Amino acid sequence: MSIEHKSASFEPASMSGPLQQGALAGLRVLDLSRVLAGPWAGQLLADLGADVIKVERPGTGDDTRTWGPPWLADADGDATGESAYYMSANRNKRSVTVDLSQPEGQALVKQLASKADVLIENFKVGGLSQYGLDYASLDEVNPRLVYCSITGFGQTGPYAPRAGYDFLMQGMGGLMSLTGRADGADGEGPLKVGVALTDIMTGLYATVAIQAALAHRERTCKGQHIDLALLDVQIACLANQAASYLIGGVVPKRMGNAHPSIVPYQDFPTADGYMIIAVGNDGQFAKCCAALGRPEWSSDERFARNPQRVKHRDELIALICGVTAGRTTGEWISIMEAAGVPCGPVNTIDKVFEDAHVQSREMRIEMAHPLSENVSLVANPIRLSESPVQYRHAPPMLGAHTEEVLDAWLDMSGAEIEALRHNRII
Repeated sequence: MSIEHKSASFEPASMSGPLQQGALAGLRVLDLSRVLAGPWAGQLLADLGADVIKVERPGTGDDTRTWGPPWLADADGDATGESAYYMSANRNKRSVTVDLSQPEGQALVKQLASKADVLIENFKVGGLSQYGLDYASLDEVNPRLVYCSITGFGQTGPYAPRAGYDFLMQGMGGLMSLTGRADGADGEGPLKVGVALTDIMTGLYATVAIQAALAHRERTCKGQHIDLALLDVQIACLANQAASYLIGGVVPKRMGNAHPSIVPYQDFPTADGYMIIAVGNDGQFAKCCAALGRPEWSSDERFARNPQRVKHRDELIALICGVTAGRTTGEWISIMEAAGVPCGPVNTIDKVFEDAHVQSREMRIEMAHPLSENVSLVANPIRLSESPVQYRHAPPMLGAHTEEVLDAWLDMSGAEIEALRHNRII
């Protein structure tokens, strides 16, 4: 797709190899969002080459800047006040501080929006109208603008005015009814997922929606408003579990780590912990039985076919547990992998980054940071052969690029910028 604006030139963070142009180079994004869902979308667009400007409150910035510990440490090992949470979602952006409570600040953001291709915001419904920064107002100054609103419950409906949080959506959207030990089991009860998964999925949906809107703009020269709700996304991501209810009339329940439609597909105890066995078909089950030293199970009429295994789940799981407890996780994984049975350990996060395959995929990156020699971050998983992800900027310090952006985007003079700073607009 053609993009109207050219990105301003800026120095990349230190990295090996020449800096290549990203797939979205030339795309200008104004990111007014905070916390995770919106910033995650902004980071993904930035990783793909877009010039993403993070607009923050002077003095405080994004809420997550204070969500610590842990904090980034400086060269002496002392905490810098830059939180790990903030670092996780704001790479490759440039930070500009603007006071939206003042008319001059509102006018400044409107000017930036007039030069942008995309705007991302997660204010409460109607929250930006008081500043003249809602979609209808900005559509008048920039009809090509793709305006992405992320809220808890969407722009319409009886819950629209409510604030929305990931934990709340995991509960209201059904995910917690599926997560946790089954009723009657030790440790029973609903659980949230260990990361803010609804926020992350919403950020991914937002990125897809933004690119779809840009493709539509390519054909029509017209931007549009994207209404994205965390609750909608959570429901959409129920996938086969929602289909079980809508098509089969079955209300899924918590099953711990077991799968409702496939057996064996869960964790099993070993001599030193747990391992996962993920058998997806009858052929794999036969291999699994042979690896366990119980080849006769694969011809047992109770277990030979997956529907029978699901029906006789409790009997089969008890039998497998009785065998797996006799060897260590490492021993079983070697045996299962040699037999072609999908399996793996339940890794802690440190073990994830110690894994040889993860290291070979370079899923940990190091970026230079003004307050520390390097900051360690998780790499973007997208691998593009012709326009690979580039790591240009570490997550920016608050307001670090205000002058730079106002000069590049709005061609402001030093005197104009200094006047804004003197009046505490920026």
